[in-house]
Amino acid sequence: MTYEAGRPPLGRHYEVGGRKLAVYRSGEGGPAVVFLPGAGLVGLEFLNVHERAAELTTSVLYDRGGTGWSDAVELPRSAEEVATELRDLLRTAGIPAPYVLAGHSLGAFHARRYAQLFPGEVAGLLLLDPGHEDIFDYLPAEAAELNEQMSSDIPELTAEQLEQSRTALAELYAGWPRAVLEPLIENRLALWRTGLAETANFESELYGELRAGGALPDVPLIVFTAMGRNPYWAQFASEELERRLHEGLHAMHAAMAASVPRGEHRTLDDAPHQYLQVKHADALAEAIGDLVGNSRRRGTGAGIDNLGV
Repeated sequence: MTYEAGRPPLGRHYEVGGRKLAVYRSGEGGPAVVFLPGAGLVGLEFLNVHERAAELTTSVLYDRGGTGWSDAVELPRSAEEVATELRDLLRTAGIPAPYVLAGHSLGAFHARRYAQLFPGEVAGLLLLDPGHEDIFDYLPAEAAELNEQMSSDIPELTAEQLEQSRTALAELYAGWPRAVLEPLIENRLALWRTGLAETANFESELYGELRAGGALPDVPLIVFTAMGRNPYWAQFASEELERRLHEGLHAMHAAMAASVPRGEHRTLDDAPHQYLQVKHADALAEAIGDLVGNSRRRGTGAGIDNLGV
């Protein structure tokens, strides 16, 4: 199948701020669940969990500007810019608030920033192995040096490395429909540097932005920690250092959950950070069901007309 940069294999484009953004929507009812992928990932990589969520309520996959099948934009971006773009997109697509925001890694920063900026539009938060602006307070001292190593320039992939990546992605997403699998792989390989560009402002901008953004609203929050071996860390860290890194992240996520009245911390013992959704759809779908059900019991899940807000 030929990769076409502008055409998503599922869903459609909506124009927001002069830029086309890719959206795939399924299911009915509210609160709508909106998936915010991690750095360099795209919405369709959460298709398995999306399908489970769509059995319960409206579920939305999308590619933020500069990623996937959405139009290019200069990267990195501020969390406020991404959150505002998402809000405008949901309005344009006619998907009313409130939302359960499911943010993975970098996407969790964007979900939290959305909740800071528009607290009345958030019914719940699901943070999947998220980062945090105070992360180095929880990690061993070696983490700063490790971070510098991982942030150094990465050369272009060789033809052999690209083929290895193609094979690995095909195995990882073997359960995805063929009509989605092939364009998904080609999109990831064509835009593999996107994740590096998206995270270039972590310490210089994003951390300060979240610190200054204020507290999260009093909504149910579930934080997941992925405790499986991180293949990216494995290139730079010993098993012992990686164990200590995981312990620090576990403590950080527990603190994040404890920072709000209705926070909960859950652990996925064998899940890798980058692709925790692939083999753990059941656990994530259960968490989504808990957040959606909580919202409905409180009478906040039917949806409000946010088009005039």
